[in-house]
Order: sequence, then structure tokens, then C-alpha cells
Amino acid sequence: MKTASADIFLRLQQEVLLMQGFKPARQHTGPDAGLGIINNAFPGKTFPLGVLHEFVSSGAPAAAATAGFVAGIVGHVMQEQLPVLWIRRNEQVFPPALQQYGIAPHRVIFIDLQKEKDRLWATEEALHCGALAAVVADIKNLDFMLSRRLQLAVEKSQVTAFILRADIAQLNTTASVTRWQINPLPSSNIDELPGIGHPRWQVNLLKVRHGRPGSWQVEWVNGKCRPVYKRAALIPEQQKKTG
Repeated sequence: MKTASADIFLRLQQEVLLMQGFKPARQHTGPDAGLGIINNAFPGKTFPLGVLHEFVSSGAPAAAATAGFVAGIVGHVMQEQLPVLWIRRNEQVFPPALQQYGIAPHRVIFIDLQKEKDRLWATEEALHCGALAAVVADIKNLDFMLSRRLQLAVEKSQVTAFILRADIAQLNTTASVTRWQINPLPSSNIDELPGIGHPRWQVNLLKVRHGRPGSWQVEWVNGKCRPVYKRAALIPEQQKKTG
């Protein structure tokens, strides 16, 4: 009896998630977006595709870190061999650098538009196109009505949207399924040379519908995020032994 009740509850929960626009990955056995332990924050421990993801940042270093983190996810989303449309305000993304995130530069279509209204129009139109794996767009000013329109578009096309919002004055309510804040961390030294190690990020998942927000320190290694573990400080007795 308990098993039957649990099955009914799980089925109802999945139906509610679908009605609210939280759709799981189209291939349950496919790539997990390379997020590792961060996947535990999502319903079903699966990064949601076909929804609106929002990324907020402040300052050029955070914006660059955000672009790298998003590129890592997009590299896994593109496993279906569909192209990605990246709508930019300027050329802050260096295409050859995308290769370290598993993205062949020729599979990304870049559109540079200076006016925000033009980027919004292009983003909404692109999200209606089911021939794309994802759309990444620089959109600073996103209110609830605009975000709702984008969310409705992705629900129909199942194209995953990544909205990058840099240098916003304050957080506001949107219809996004997730909201992230990515900040850079110093990379590990290789042969005592700083700055050439694996990319490291402070990942803050500020909001996730029906999930659990959290904060992680991770680094990008071999196409996946892995936790950054701090080395414990040696106590005096251990320092004497190793000295």
C-alpha cells in the first residue's frame, strides 16, 4: 500500500513539474551537463533542459567566469549535434577558447548586437527555432513579463536558454527556472606557475524551482566540474615532522 502511494505521489509530482515548465533532460541516460555534485540541487538530480536559466554577475572578471561556466554546460547540451546561437553585446567570448569546454567553434553562431531591444528580439525569435540546442544571450534588463515570454517560447521549442545579465543594479523577480551567480577563483598552480591551472569557480545557485539552492567551489577538469577541496593546515607537530 505504501509503495502504491509513493508511486502515485511521484507521478503527480512529475506532472506538476511538467505543467510548471520544469522539463527534465530529453535523454535521461544522456550527458548530465558535467555539473557533478551540483546536480543534486535539481529535481531528479538532472540539469533541466528546455527551460530558462538566468545568470547574474557584477564586473568583467565575474562576467568572464560566467561565460566559461555556461560554455561548459552548453558543450554537453550540444551532444545532440545541434548548433548553438550566442547573442552578444560585444566580442567578449574568444571562439577558439571554447574548445576547452568541448565546443567546436564552428558549431556556434555568434550574433553581435549593440542595442538591448535588438538582442531581446533576436533571443525570442531564436527560442522559437527547434533546430537549435541552446541560445545564449546577453540581456541586462529582464523583467517578469519579458522572462515569461521567453519561458513560454522554450516550453514550446524545448530549446534551452541561458540569459547572461551583467552589471545589474539589483535582483528582480523573473520567470526563470534557475538563477545563478558565478565568480572566479584562483586556479591551482602548475609547476609553481600561477594562473595556468584548471578554471575554478564559486558557483552560487540562488534559485531553482522545486530544487535546493546551494553554493559550491568547483574546477573544470576533463569536461566536468569537480569539487575544490582545501588542504588542511598542518599543526606544529606535523610541520616539524615534514620540515
